[in-house]
Amino acid sequence: MTEPKFNIPWMRWRVPFVGISIAFVIISIIDIAWNGLTLGLDFTGGTLVETRFEEPADPEVVRRTLEDAGFADGVVQLFGSERDVLVRMPPQAEGDQAKLGDAIVATLRDAFGEVTLVQSNFVGPVVGEQLRDEALLAVLAALAVIMVYVFFRFTKHFAISSVAALAHDVLVVLGIFALFHWTFDLSVLAAVLAVVGYSINDSIVVADRIRENFRVMRRATPIEVVNTSLNQVMARSLITSGTTLLTLIALLIVGGETIRGFALALTIGITVGTYSSIFVVASSVIFMNMRREDVVPPVDDEKKEIEEGPV
Repeated sequence: MTEPKFNIPWMRWRVPFVGISIAFVIISIIDIAWNGLTLGLDFTGGTLVETRFEEPADPEVVRRTLEDAGFADGVVQLFGSERDVLVRMPPQAEGDQAKLGDAIVATLRDAFGEVTLVQSNFVGPVVGEQLRDEALLAVLAALAVIMVYVFFRFTKHFAISSVAALAHDVLVVLGIFALFHWTFDLSVLAAVLAVVGYSINDSIVVADRIRENFRVMRRATPIEVVNTSLNQVMARSLITSGTTLLTLIALLIVGGETIRGFALALTIGITVGTYSSIFVVASSVIFMNMRREDVVPPVDDEKKEIEEGPV
């Protein structure tokens, strides 16, 4: 058995751990229901204006130029090459929609010289609604598949607690985005799905360690087994999450406006996910009264126990 680097009785505070998580989930649900999410152009529709510059363009400079000219809430990104710039604008009044592409190109020409309008297309709200519905189905399908996998791979206790931790992570991320009115678009959705994968990986590590320790620590109580398991995986979880967060902080600082939502969602999700995969999962299995017999078959005699040894 791996010697733990810590000796902290985590389950002594299992009630506060679960209480904090429940409070965050309730606040997030109320926040989402009250404020709603600020959906991006991927979900609301709008105008896509494709342009080509004579020289390589900086998307952040282009965005600020358009904003100063009165084209607020637009999204600017490169595609294909550094001279190809895609501008996405929110829905406009019907009369302004057809002229929007020409107006944007005229503004860019004044600031950057020769700029060519490649095409200008309107994406209707029907497409946006379809993307929104498919996004919701993707998250629900991910949770369902994960629950089935953990149920057959471990036990129902771990399956329920793991999915509860994942739902907790998703709701907290969405709740924070709703609270601060940050834009929720496809890049943020991708980050949420990445958080689901990251969190379930941590949850599986914790569940596997608890299961293995139930086999080895046959005279220990469930709380002692869980405390030892958490102390064993704590260093690994902190190092993994810490190095990932350093990369995400760098993206937040130098990544620009285009990927800011993606980096924010991942930063929040991994921070919350590390907490939930360790403390929510472990506390939940204790509250569900998981016993050794739920994890490993009982040993009939001491000889068999000695022969089996650690797995």
